[in-house]
Amino acid sequence: MRSGWRICLLVLASALAVGCASTRPVAVARTSAGVAGNPEQAVMVALAMAGTPYRWGGADPDGFDCSGLVYYAYQRTGVEVPRTTEDQYRNVRRISLADLAAGDLVFFKLDGRISHVGLYTGDGRFVHAPSTGKVVSISQLDDDFWRRRLVAAGRFQQ
Repeated sequence: MRSGWRICLLVLASALAVGCASTRPVAVARTSAGVAGNPEQAVMVALAMAGTPYRWGGADPDGFDCSGLVYYAYQRTGVEVPRTTEDQYRNVRRISLADLAAGDLVFFKLDGRISHVGLYTGDGRFVHAPSTGKVVSISQLDDDFWRRRLVAAGRFQQ
């Protein structure tokens, strides 16, 4: 039953995001089928997954790893993106941290390599699936732990 409520919440959040979207034009990515997606909607999808447990290799509401959350959120908006952190890093256009917008990706170097990704939500925050034993949550980019490990920001080609 919990899954059913999560789906209802996701549908409601997506509908509200569309209805509350700003009037400024939003650049759009296209899938192979030509369906448009919206990075701000991807953020809404990811935020709706808050509290979902971390699961290595996970990319669905039963559990997520960091890149699986990004993959799932964009997939739900009709945008096909790579599945792994490394492939996501290779396939984004690098942007400066000053240019971050909702839906952009933030990459972190853990264990000497880029191995963690989150979705920027705005106001210096990002949503991510941190690690084993934790849940999808929101963190601050200026938190000492994350600030020292932040190495890049990127945006899917649009």
